[in-house]
Amino acid sequence: MRQDSKYIPQPADLTDVTLDRGLEDLIEVMAENVHEVWAQARIEEGWTYGPERSDERKEHPCLVSYADLPEAERQYDRNTAIGTLKLIHKLGYRIIRAEE
Repeated sequence: MRQDSKYIPQPADLTDVTLDRGLEDLIEVMAENVHEVWAQARIEEGWTYGPERSDERKEHPCLVSYADLPEAERQYDRNTAIGTLKLIHKLGYRIIRAEE
């Protein structure tokens, strides 16, 4: 794979988007799922848990349940969820919880 040295990432500007506080539970569920998807992909690639990351041995310390991740890692996953929700909002979509 050739890396283009001229590539400059340009994510959508989401600084003007504020999420409703009522989405906090959804953000946490999405963050956990982000981790689960990541972990499943690593495991399918042959990675296993290891106390330190080793690309050579395919070991990673974050191959644990979401609840067992360090707070910084959980926040990384939350930020992914928040960014996704903000982009959805910015694009004009709304998320409405279905009544049970």
